[in-house]
Amino acid sequence: MQEHVHVSGVIADFLAADHRRLDGLLQAAGAHPGRIDSEAYDQFRAGLLRHIGMEEKLLLPALQQWRGGDPVPVAAKLRLDHGALATLLMPTPTRQILATIRRILSDHNAVEEAPDGIYALCDQLPDTERTRLWDALQAAPMVSDMRHSDSPAVMKTLTGALDRAGYRLETVAPSEKGEPR
Repeated sequence: MQEHVHVSGVIADFLAADHRRLDGLLQAAGAHPGRIDSEAYDQFRAGLLRHIGMEEKLLLPALQQWRGGDPVPVAAKLRLDHGALATLLMPTPTRQILATIRRILSDHNAVEEAPDGIYALCDQLPDTERTRLWDALQAAPMVSDMRHSDSPAVMKTLTGALDRAGYRLETVAPSEKGEPR
């Protein structure tokens, strides 16, 4: 039986804590009626892109390698969600976009954090692989800031990414639509 190194459980805790941090930033971005808090949203956007990158480039590949090349069963759905979320970050944020992001993250985070979710699988990695993954996650760079684009091509891509992931833009009550575009 292998002895667990110092990172046992730390990966799951780290990624779940990042979910909570991002949830707080998303909440802060939409907390003021009539406007989106751009500072909170920009921090959320950069943080979510970093988090998606850590999962796509580090976590999912490490788990797939550990499984002998077989992807984790939920990986395809998680990747579709990641694509939809990343695409939602392209246009200028609106209440409708924030509501859609919130909806996707609610489902998505629950799958990742479940007792049998991908975060729990990290504890099953061999010590050396778990330590390597932990070190890589800690070193993951922040994503550089990108300008928003509200072009018709972006909106078409957004609709397609949401559709592939099984989502649509959320409807927002007329009283919540008061922010400027």
